[in-house]
Amino acid sequence: MTLSPEVSARIRDYRPQLPPETWARVGDQVRATVAAAAPGTCDDAGHLLHVVGRLAAWADAAGLPRDPAVWLRTETIDAFVLTGCTEQVGTTLQTYRCWLRRTREALVWVQRGEAPPARLSAPGGPQPPYAESELVRLRAWAELLAGRARLDGLALMAMTAGCGLAPGELSAVRGTDIRTTRCGIALVEPPWLNRLVACRADWEETLSELAAIAGEDYMFRPRRKVTAAKNLVNSWPARHRPHAGLPPLSARRLRSTWIVGLLTMRIDPALVAESAGMVSTAALAPYYHWVPPLDRETAAGLLRGRRS
Repeated sequence: MTLSPEVSARIRDYRPQLPPETWARVGDQVRATVAAAAPGTCDDAGHLLHVVGRLAAWADAAGLPRDPAVWLRTETIDAFVLTGCTEQVGTTLQTYRCWLRRTREALVWVQRGEAPPARLSAPGGPQPPYAESELVRLRAWAELLAGRARLDGLALMAMTAGCGLAPGELSAVRGTDIRTTRCGIALVEPPWLNRLVACRADWEETLSELAAIAGEDYMFRPRRKVTAAKNLVNSWPARHRPHAGLPPLSARRLRSTWIVGLLTMRIDPALVAESAGMVSTAALAPYYHWVPPLDRETAAGLLRGRRS
């Protein structure tokens, strides 16, 4: 695919906010990678230059080869998102991961002699939450699994339906990252998570027990050599399917269940968005589709407030 003159100029003239010596080492490879991904607009090119440039600088500092094929491996992308962008919030991290994976896919097409434009949008809207009865039955099903499957199933549910963690986050949590306060509140406090995450009361006992079992190892699927791997979270439900009558387990649906549950309780939307790792309350808009309206009496009581 031929780049427009404007996009070509955007790529050629790009100068990031990186140390000049770092950009001198990786700049040519970053520009070539973005050009091969064939962004359709200057804005798309700018987004790709920013995130690929950050990935390249992080990989260079980590001592990895200065090779886009290494930078865009799944394990490199996931490690970068988890450890190289600690100042970013959850939705931005998801967008970074999406752009980088689309870039990798585009480069694969180039190697085959084709070059479709990279798809630069993040995945679509949130998945619907589970009904309360479904969640109860799924938890009971997970409790009856044997051995490691039981621990992984409950950890997956506790960290999503109980804590609202995104799939890419839950896979990096270790047992030592869970702290229980004197009041019995279970907090998720890994060093790379820069927000308050408190487990829901219904899950805090389970989460604390799983943390004690995991210790310094990962809470979810500890028998692995890397922090993140392709389909680490999604492959577990594919291998462990509930019996007939129950929907499949989904980390994204469990996280939606956590968000919608808090909004239904009329928890401050700003607090919900912050704990979910969202940039603002605007990101909660799609979830209100599943939040039931208040009945008239409850609404009137909230509007009335208390006497001073």
